[in-house]
Amino acid sequence: MERTDEMTAWQGQLEIIVPPEQGDQPLRTLLEQTWWLPHRFVHYLRVRRQVLVNGQYQSMNERVDAGAHVRLQFNGDEFRTATSNYLPTPNAQPTILFENRDVLVIDKPAGQKSHPNQPGETGTALNAVAGYLANQPQTGAFMVHRLDQATSGAMLVAKNPVVVPILDRYLSAGLMHRAYVAVVTGHFPAPRGELTWPIGRDPQDRRKRQVNGVNAQPAQTTYQVVATTATTSLVYLTLHTGRTHQLRVHLAYSGHPIVGDPLYAPGGGPRMLLHGVKQDLVLPFSKQKETIWVPLPTAFPPDLVKLWQPK
Repeated sequence: MERTDEMTAWQGQLEIIVPPEQGDQPLRTLLEQTWWLPHRFVHYLRVRRQVLVNGQYQSMNERVDAGAHVRLQFNGDEFRTATSNYLPTPNAQPTILFENRDVLVIDKPAGQKSHPNQPGETGTALNAVAGYLANQPQTGAFMVHRLDQATSGAMLVAKNPVVVPILDRYLSAGLMHRAYVAVVTGHFPAPRGELTWPIGRDPQDRRKRQVNGVNAQPAQTTYQVVATTATTSLVYLTLHTGRTHQLRVHLAYSGHPIVGDPLYAPGGGPRMLLHGVKQDLVLPFSKQKETIWVPLPTAFPPDLVKLWQPK
């Protein structure tokens, strides 16, 4: 990859060894249906003859064997987001939970924004990832999903723009899920359940969302009660959709807001007790599955933390 500064479009190549279970299929099928590359990527690779199998260009209809070396070359104009334009934090040391050539998962601390909202803004999680990757060739920080500033825990970041649409498709297809642990007020009537209220914008406060708000969209959350105290519950939450503030809105509407939520339960504590505790991954190209667990932060009540066991 050539990268002279943070604003240069990503250019580079990826080489993939075809796994045994992916062999003996036409190259086009491998690229589009097995690896889930967008059609526009495959179009550019074909017309520019920038897909090589064992060092040679071959037509899209020719079959590719297991163990073949497939090289994909990109010029930068194929991508909707071709630049990693986050100013790198010098000497950044984000907590890395998982990393390979294409992706990494970090443990974002509470109080840190996921990404800048203004040009030149620094101090966010993606600034830190950009700093961490600054000396790694063929990498950059590319956002896949975000966490609210008050939320801590697992956050998935792409290291190149090739895999961003692949990961987006995995998420849309329900192949990757995120799970959270929260401390909420009160007790649920059942030990597990499903929250399915649609969520839209709050017409009175642009920062907030609400059930049946403006342009409401379907939202699905499942919960399981892990432990309780006299006044609170520790709950395990799985997102099946990704609406803004989904967990916070669903829990507040259920009558059990998250302790410390500055928007939906103000005055409840120094920080919001919501933590991204698990990230299911499907790795691009290999389709290998990984499950990343994140320890609960020290801000969570110790009497509840000791009762927590990863599912």
